[in-house]
Amino acid sequence: MSFHEVRFPTDVSLGAAGGPERRTEIVTLSNGFEERNAPWSTSRHRYDAGVGMRSLDDLERIVAFFEARAGQLFGFRWKDWGEYKSCKCSDPVGAVDQVIGTGDGVQTVYQLTKTYYSGAHAQVRPIRKPVAGTVRVAVDGVERFAPDFTVDDTTGEVTFTVAPVEGAPVTAGFEFDVPVRFDTEAISVSVSAFAAGEIPSVPIVEVRV
Repeated sequence: MSFHEVRFPTDVSLGAAGGPERRTEIVTLSNGFEERNAPWSTSRHRYDAGVGMRSLDDLERIVAFFEARAGQLFGFRWKDWGEYKSCKCSDPVGAVDQVIGTGDGVQTVYQLTKTYYSGAHAQVRPIRKPVAGTVRVAVDGVERFAPDFTVDDTTGEVTFTVAPVEGAPVTAGFEFDVPVRFDTEAISVSVSAFAAGEIPSVPIVEVRV
């Protein structure tokens, strides 16, 4: 897939609106009961960058970013200010924030993930775009440091030089971006309307990588 490892301007994404969406297929039966099916295993996030623009300078930067990505052709990184850490946004990242696997003495590569809990239910989200330099890793509660492991910032894979021992929980903490693309072929805006407070729509959607 065509993807540029560049981040959308964070001061603009700070004011953007958006979040996760789900797709559920619902069939109402003749007896009034429903059958529901979820074809997506994880949520897909959508945002509107337009509401984050505050000046014509912002607009100029977004148009330049749009052109450099060839519109919808190339994906890019997006910082979701409402959720960009393995922990609460107000907390510091820790090496035991998220369980990403259990050692078996053989496996050396682990995918970064974030798990959402509500009651007895949980949903695991793969993290493919960690922020460089933010990933911390621990095995059985003991933090590891380079060169004990390496992180691929383009895939979210953690590779250990020596496989974690059997039964040892493998944990990680990190900041992360969302892989996205523009969800429009055109950015249409009137300068006079923008100056008067009319906000252009610049839709952005998450992509699977």
